[in-house]
Amino acid sequence: MCIRDRSLEPFEGSHIEPASLKVTKIDLDDPNRNALDEREALVEFFKTVRDEMKFADCHRAIIVAHNASFDQGFLNAACERLKIKRNPFHPFTALDTATLGALAFGHTVLSEACRRAGLDFSEVQAHNASYDAERTAELFCHIVNAWPFHPHWLDRRDDDE
Repeated sequence: MCIRDRSLEPFEGSHIEPASLKVTKIDLDDPNRNALDEREALVEFFKTVRDEMKFADCHRAIIVAHNASFDQGFLNAACERLKIKRNPFHPFTALDTATLGALAFGHTVLSEACRRAGLDFSEVQAHNASYDAERTAELFCHIVNAWPFHPHWLDRRDDDE
């Protein structure tokens, strides 16, 4: 199962802000939503992340997001609510393109940081989770790949040993 472009059923007791649904254009009553249960989605997502970690020989995944603490807070709250103990993501470290955008381009808003980076951004597609994630990934890669790398930084690791 691929969870990309899939909807989630709201968890019991969740507060759903009508104004947010209007911005995101989510219709909770749409019979074609084919929404997943939150637990099912997280289990599948974490399996995908763990498979990638194994492939990359990593011990922890790191969230990369625009306003990463917001996303990390939701993810951690879902894990706590569902009693999921094996969250593959680092518990407090995240890479945040809002912060990186401020540093690299003097702006924290995703659309403006992308524009200043010379990347396409569609206001019509904005606030769609997949679209925003793709723009965030492109912005992150643009900033990281443009960042000057100094090989002597690696030499400093030897000083600590």
